[in-house]
Amino acid sequence: MKFFYLPDLGEGIPEADIVKWHVSEGSDVKEDQIIVSVETAKAVVDVPSPVTGVIAKLCGEPGETILTGEPLVEFVSDSDDGTVVGKLTQGHEDNNSEEDFIIGSPPVDDKNYQIGGKLPSADLAALARRYHIDFNKNNRRMSPPSQYTLAQPEPLQGVRKHMARLMTTAHDEVVAVTLFDNADIEHWQGKRDITVSLIQAVIVACQAEPALNAWFDGATMSRQLHDSVHLGIAVDSSDGLFVPVIRSAETLPDKKVRAEIDRLREGVKNRSLPVNELQGATITLSNFGVFAGSYATPIVVPPSVCIIGAGKLCERIVSINKQPESHRILPLSLSFDHRAATGGEASRFLKAIIDYLEN
Repeated sequence: MKFFYLPDLGEGIPEADIVKWHVSEGSDVKEDQIIVSVETAKAVVDVPSPVTGVIAKLCGEPGETILTGEPLVEFVSDSDDGTVVGKLTQGHEDNNSEEDFIIGSPPVDDKNYQIGGKLPSADLAALARRYHIDFNKNNRRMSPPSQYTLAQPEPLQGVRKHMARLMTTAHDEVVAVTLFDNADIEHWQGKRDITVSLIQAVIVACQAEPALNAWFDGATMSRQLHDSVHLGIAVDSSDGLFVPVIRSAETLPDKKVRAEIDRLREGVKNRSLPVNELQGATITLSNFGVFAGSYATPIVVPPSVCIIGAGKLCERIVSINKQPESHRILPLSLSFDHRAATGGEASRFLKAIIDYLEN
């Protein structure tokens, strides 16, 4: 018997969720044959077999999380005797599983609150009566919905689970400050690509104030300034938030920037982006205004120092030569890690963005 352990699927990825097995127990597999698809925090990855052999046991079900370095497959390889010795162990049924909790009509008395033959506490029985939960596993009749309904919690997986952990880490580690301001873009002629214009503005601002295009290591209290702008673009999806990266954005003409945005968004949509295209951002842009919202407090994710948020374009009355005029206004929000950048650096950075957009 030999075990195949979940390999390292990319920098900083400690685990993966099983999406689909492409083999079954007892299957013959060839070396490099795809045996399972797993979802990491970044992408869906097809994992090949490292050897030719026979699958003895699959170490997990679809939806389960496997840590990097944990057993993924047990198999008999060609170097063994070719037989599976012994009986494969199967999971045991848990009489106290969540299937014992049935939403139904209020029970008549506490006798109906038996779970696996055990009587729960009076407090649990009282809660069950209050929320119309029947713990009698033999009572499968369902009554019409009551005023209260308790839904079964759905464990976070893949991207959403990673996002939750990442946001928790960012909240705990980063000393975040957010600046708000507006860019008056009334002078723009014709139809402008707002996202591309924002990217060009960020590039100019990074050149004017490099302190925001940086990484900061809180453990060593050190920072690394970057000459190139590797711009992360926040992309919303049904699976969660992705941040693909436009590499060396300062070297790309406008049409190439737009092509990259479209390519990355399509890659997020069909989950085809490789892991390396979702790593290495030195600064991030979130154009949340395409949906709704004027201002926000975008979350700075280490090791980055800064994230820029663009709100919904709106019409506002402004004073021009002491006369009221209606102008198109683009709201901006800039969050930065105050451990790595000063308020002056962040303010100059934001001003550079506004100056570019307005002039």
